[in-house]
Amino acid sequence: MSDDENDPRDRRHRRARVWLGALSGVLAGCAALAVAEAVSAAVRPQAGPVVAVGGAAIDRTPAAVKDWAIRNFGTADKLVLQAGILLVLALFALALGALAPRFRRTGAAGVLVFGCVGASAAVSRPDASGPVDAVPSVVGAVAGAAVLYVLVGRLTRPARRAGGPGGAEGPAEGWDRRGFVLAAGAAAVASAGAGALGRVLNRSSADDAIASRARVVLPAPGSPASAVPRGTQLRIPGVSPFLTPNRSFYRVDTALVVPRIDATTWRLRIHGQGVTRPLTLSYDALLRRELVERDITLTCVSNEVGGPYVGTARWIGVRLADLLAECGVRPPSEGGPADQLVARSVDGMTLGSPVEELMDGRDALLALGMNGEPLPFDHGFPVRMVVPGLYGYVSACKWIRDIELTTFDAYDPYWVQRDWARRAPVKTQSRIDTPKPFARPRAGTVMVAGVAWAQHRGIDRVEVRVDDGPWREARLAAEHTRDTWRQWSYAWQAAKGGHTLTVRATDRTGAVQTERRTRTVPDGASGRHSVVVTVE
Repeated sequence: MSDDENDPRDRRHRRARVWLGALSGVLAGCAALAVAEAVSAAVRPQAGPVVAVGGAAIDRTPAAVKDWAIRNFGTADKLVLQAGILLVLALFALALGALAPRFRRTGAAGVLVFGCVGASAAVSRPDASGPVDAVPSVVGAVAGAAVLYVLVGRLTRPARRAGGPGGAEGPAEGWDRRGFVLAAGAAAVASAGAGALGRVLNRSSADDAIASRARVVLPAPGSPASAVPRGTQLRIPGVSPFLTPNRSFYRVDTALVVPRIDATTWRLRIHGQGVTRPLTLSYDALLRRELVERDITLTCVSNEVGGPYVGTARWIGVRLADLLAECGVRPPSEGGPADQLVARSVDGMTLGSPVEELMDGRDALLALGMNGEPLPFDHGFPVRMVVPGLYGYVSACKWIRDIELTTFDAYDPYWVQRDWARRAPVKTQSRIDTPKPFARPRAGTVMVAGVAWAQHRGIDRVEVRVDDGPWREARLAAEHTRDTWRQWSYAWQAAKGGHTLTVRATDRTGAVQTERRTRTVPDGASGRHSVVVTVE
């Protein structure tokens, strides 16, 4: 072992180089992401590396894992994914930076390799605009590699060392502290500036979309929704409101960046098998058509038994069946060649709906409004599909831009490719809203209440069981339509102790909600909702 390696100053110098190299890696990573975000404003926000890699990760994640993420993180699943990507990037940057003082070119090359991963993910996305989507990741990686190369250069030991006694080489002369601090500070400031510029540019690119939504005035519907009957909303604390406010309506989709679409430039194309008169529609053209207003309950296939991903809104839009008929489409029962409608979103999502159900008389809509206002961006502005009785993944395409008539044999849409069922009618379900799990109500009369749904079939009966006792019929609130959920209540004479409350519903076909528990994959969860309470 050489004297230099035993010298405490030399050891401190090496440790300092490692830590400062790691800091250089983090600064280089920040520079890469900031520059990529700024460049993505000139391409499109979805081409940024974090969004592209996140989207690619979602595409390649097994259905069971997606289901687990939604179950455990809810609507925060995308935030968790992005945080995970940033954490991986930070760890990778730290490792590259710590290595770079010894292998300067290798460290810079590592940044470029990671940029290639982002570029590959961007161009492989279903909504990719072509090779141009690789540009943000590539430019960002070049910037990051340059930052790392320059910063590590300030940490490199001088080629000559101070001579010791007798002309022998002495301990290292150290590193360019002033140069490193200035370069690191400049990199940090430039990265912050690029990141801020990227956010401003991306925000300004959405201004046209925001302005176009602000200008929308929804016409009065030619076919307004019927009045909600008295007695539809129970006056019981804890029960979900009959109509779900937009801010509370669930959102489950794969979009890491919510599309902001200018309604004035938006177009919808209808084409495919059995379409004798293809049609291209603008937003204004849809507004000029007869609009239909309906209250419809939507349910996500990822909704566990007793879960929150169900809600009712007042939708306004154009009947999809009328548009299809105008294009010459006939349902399979009338000899039409297409049995599947594939809806495509601007973010590349594809959903497949059965043509027969879309044209069987139900109020399947191309929706323009939600609860009296233009669709919120989160829920599909400018136009989305709403189909009562079908789970969202086979019907509720948001940010829709294309409708193609085809067959189930010819094409598997996004979720079917990931092991979900091709056809997915909503299952008969019920939920206890109050009392909450592990509540501690007082002995005496306790109101047990909640909601039940079986869209396009309707709810005929709800029953409640206490522990292993008999099923007791609950009182049903007034029904609005068979396409909306129905509230229910049961006055329970609660005795002290621990109890399990279970609910089941019966739909209008006579089918009783099954007790057999299944997970959400492949066609929706089944089973009966129960809560455990302790009566005091």
